[in-house]
Amino acid sequence: MDALELLLNRRSMAKLEAPAPEGKALENIIRAGLRAPDHANLTPWRFVIAQGSGLHKLSDILVKAAIADNNDEASVAKMKSAPFRAPMVITIIARVTPHEKVPAFEQHLSAGCAVQAMQMAAVAQGFQGIWRSGNLMFHSEVRNAFGLEGDDQVVGFLYLGTPEGTTMKVPERELNKFVEFL
Repeated sequence: MDALELLLNRRSMAKLEAPAPEGKALENIIRAGLRAPDHANLTPWRFVIAQGSGLHKLSDILVKAAIADNNDEASVAKMKSAPFRAPMVITIIARVTPHEKVPAFEQHLSAGCAVQAMQMAAVAQGFQGIWRSGNLMFHSEVRNAFGLEGDDQVVGFLYLGTPEGTTMKVPERELNKFVEFL
């Protein structure tokens, strides 16, 4: 698949199964994330990979946060099972370095670009993924579990695996609804 075709047909896929990327494929995914735009070469990213027992640890983190917020049993159960929707979840963290020319917001965007690049690298190698977020990525229990400080922020959870079933076609969008010229 060429790069333009990959970008024009990007689609998240929630139904993922084993195998997850490993070896050179996983290395390519991480390297793609490291190529995200990076003003002043701050490398404002951290990638925490959960698979196998790591998925259980991520589940425990999410459950602890849900319980701290007094969520009902159904919500806690949903958080407990969330990491097991795929054989691998990469938590992408914006690791912010104070800098006079590069505000925290820009470093958060850079980490978001890393997520996109990583997902595209996975798809280019025959895997699939979905970038998930939600209120818990801002929760103090989650921040503490990942050792976040100051303006550091989880920017998303990238679920990766092998597509289960076929990928739906990307809907066409009318460009004139999204583009204007000055």
